[in-house]
Amino acid sequence: AVGWDSWGSGPGLCPASPSLWPPGRVIWFLFVPLQIRSSEEGLLYTQGLASTYGDVCCWWVGPWHAVIRIFHPTCIKPVLFAPAAIAPKDAVFYSFLKPWLGDGLLLSAGDKWSRHRRMLTPAFHFSILKPYVKIFNDSVNIMHAKWKRLALEGSAHLDMFEHISLMTLDSLQKCVFSFNSNCQEKPSEYIAAILELSALVTKRHQQIFLHVDFLYHLTPDGRRFRRACRLVHDFTDAIIQERRRTLPDQGLDDFLKAKAKVKTLDFIDVLLLTKVGFSGI
Repeated sequence: AVGWDSWGSGPGLCPASPSLWPPGRVIWFLFVPLQIRSSEEGLLYTQGLASTYGDVCCWWVGPWHAVIRIFHPTCIKPVLFAPAAIAPKDAVFYSFLKPWLGDGLLLSAGDKWSRHRRMLTPAFHFSILKPYVKIFNDSVNIMHAKWKRLALEGSAHLDMFEHISLMTLDSLQKCVFSFNSNCQEKPSEYIAAILELSALVTKRHQQIFLHVDFLYHLTPDGRRFRRACRLVHDFTDAIIQERRRTLPDQGLDDFLKAKAKVKTLDFIDVLLLTKVGFSGI
């Protein structure tokens, strides 16, 4: 069961504290999450709820978990600009991701997130990202060529989310690992595992009784999740270990000269070279 508390507030009327919101009706729904899907129907359903109950709503998932939903841009802006301590991340949902992604920048919070965010920001300066544009363009061209081929074969409908996700993952593998999996053209176990993990996490979030780790790991989905995690971690660990072995053998100066010829430095190289640099101090 999900409890729904809503306070109607027009554009520009978004008190910073919930205690300042005017009291509203309390309406109880049964199994509302089952109707909130990542689809056009789910989006229209959510839009209808926002139109009916206002721009800021509090959803109660059971008696202990509250979800604040903000629909109007004027209300969302102060949240997006708020410090991490004021607008914390969803601890429940992000806990489902930790076995897969660890406690890195995406999932960390508070001082740890702020410190890592400051350290990582210079790596995404536009002057550093500019050499990667060619890789992005190549991945997009592969996607466009596939669309043209499918159109000539008579395909009238395309799953845009699937195609764009594959293009994004293709670009990431090339930029982060210098690894060309051709995942847009042929099946890839690694990509399939990533897509499966994303789907399983979303599915688990909608099943409140499976939020408990012990129960979830006993289910078929829990076993699939652990198996996909192992596959993804084994893949990345193998690439990191191979690149780590390459650095000492080739020498730091020779390695940087070779990379300068192609004008790009993989993200994994940046991290490993940083570690080498600190070790040599």
